[in-house]
Amino acid sequence: MDISKYTDLAIMYASEYGLKIIVAIAIFFIGKFIVKKIMTIMKNIMTKANVDRTLAEFLANVIYFTLLIVVILASLNTLGINTTSFLAVFGAASLAIGLALKDSLSNIGAAVLIIIFRPFNVGDYIDAAGASGTIEEINLFSTIMVTPDNKTIMIPNASVIGSNIINYSNKPTRRVSLVFGIDYNDDLKLAKETLMQIIKEDKRVLQEPAPFVAVGELADNSVNFVFRVWVKTEEYWDVHFDMLEKVKLAFDDKGISIPFPQMSIHLQEQKTEGQK
Repeated sequence: MDISKYTDLAIMYASEYGLKIIVAIAIFFIGKFIVKKIMTIMKNIMTKANVDRTLAEFLANVIYFTLLIVVILASLNTLGINTTSFLAVFGAASLAIGLALKDSLSNIGAAVLIIIFRPFNVGDYIDAAGASGTIEEINLFSTIMVTPDNKTIMIPNASVIGSNIINYSNKPTRRVSLVFGIDYNDDLKLAKETLMQIIKEDKRVLQEPAPFVAVGELADNSVNFVFRVWVKTEEYWDVHFDMLEKVKLAFDDKGISIPFPQMSIHLQEQKTEGQK
């Protein structure tokens, strides 16, 4: 039995595969180290960009495991292992998982779009997906809002991003638009002067853009004034309700009437037989 022959074969295999194993291990640990560094940089970038923490953690984990799989496949390939079958299995599994979680993934994708494009932020009052309220939270799967009467509404992110979004809090100012009608017999100039005086006395009304009062319509039963003033967004509803009250009181004080629908009923006496 020639021991030297087996010794030479062992040395040959050890030198060939041992080097591959060392290179594979080196690729794995160095690759893992680089992936962690990339994750740290990405988290810092997302933190500076004020990306939602939940979304940042989710994206970081997805990217981390994706890159880690690439590193593992590179290590196995160095050993001479055919990774094509692994890729096929991984692709099939990813497809099956994607189909099973289609709705959830669409909500996650919508959350990414909401965070990136920022159509609204926490604290904004919006209309979206048939609901209105103040945004309380944006998570990976749903947008949570609170209605003015303190009800909580949870809307899937896909429904939010797929609908028209009206953000009432996005701009620093808003316009209060009202219509006031007066009787045709009332003094038109006095009514307009009264409305302008109310605007002048309210310090919350902004002078730029300038307030606007004008006859907007000669309606069937009234002369309608268009009443438009600009205010700070946070004062919109206070000014809205205050103006309604102030105009009514001022009109009453100056004898200006606000018409309301009236119905006239005419009764006709019907004569019976024998009556003249």
